[in-house]
Amino acid sequence: MTVRTGSLTLNTRGNPDIHDITGEVTRLVEQSGLRSGTATLFCPSSTSGLTTVEFEPGAVADLKRLFEELVPSGRDYAHNAAWDDGNGHSHMRASLLGPSLTIPFIEKTLTLGTWQQIVYLDFDIRPRRRELVVQMVGE
Repeated sequence: MTVRTGSLTLNTRGNPDIHDITGEVTRLVEQSGLRSGTATLFCPSSTSGLTTVEFEPGAVADLKRLFEELVPSGRDYAHNAAWDDGNGHSHMRASLLGPSLTIPFIEKTLTLGTWQQIVYLDFDIRPRRRELVVQMVGE
C-alpha cells in the first residue's frame, strides 16, 4: 500500500459556511498516482466538520436550519462562560458532525452517488482560513 497526503485550503465566513469540496478532493485523488483505495479527509478544527449531501440551495438551507434547530446559536453554553468567545454552539455542532470522512475510490474515481457531494461546514462565528488534510491510501 502507498500513502499520499495532500491538503485543501479554504477561506470561510463561518456560522455556518458550507463549501462543496468534491472537485478539489477529486483532483487530489486523480493526481495521487493511485488507482484504487480510500481518501480520508480530516479538518483539524473543533468548530467545523465534514459530511456528504446533495449540494443544492434547498438542501444547503435545510442543513443550516437543522443545525440551528438542534443546537441554537442564541442559547447559553458553558463554553461561552468559560472563554467568553460566543462560539459554544459552534463546538457542539462540529462535535455532532465529526472532523473526518472516508470515501473509497476505484480507477481514480470517488465512489460518490449521483447526487452526493463532499461538503465542509465551518460553524465558527468569524471568518477563518482552514487547512484540510486529505490522505489517500491505495495502490
